Amino acid sequence: MNVSVIRVKFMVMKFHHIGIPTQTPRQGEIYDSKYKLWLVTSDKSPYSIEWLRYERDCPFPQLIKTVPHVAFEVDDIDTAVEGKNILIAPVYLNDSLKMAFIEDNGAPIEFLQFIKIYNQS
Repeated sequence: MNVSVIRVKFMVMKFHHIGIPTQTPRQGEIYDSKYKLWLVTSDKSPYSIEWLRYERDCPFPQLIKTVPHVAFEVDDIDTAVEGKNILIAPVYLNDSLKMAFIEDNGAPIEFLQFIKIYNQS
């Protein structure tokens, strides 16, 4: 009897926020000069809404700049994007946060991986 083993990668994704592009300035915006955008972070909203206003020359793909996205926290961002249509490859935003975007059925999906930093003192 020939038995095939199928390995399925199981990944837990935790909802983090919904990101909504806007052209309207919002109270509490902060500017990110590297990515040329203004944002109101999702922790400022009781509903986990992140507002994003992009400069014309923001380097993000047009889909991200024009279509709302949903963001998930994952333990392994490289596994999360494997085999997917990658819009923005995994990149460190700072020492403790890695971000990536994929496209799924015309919608942008963001993955966030929070890196635990241990104090070795």
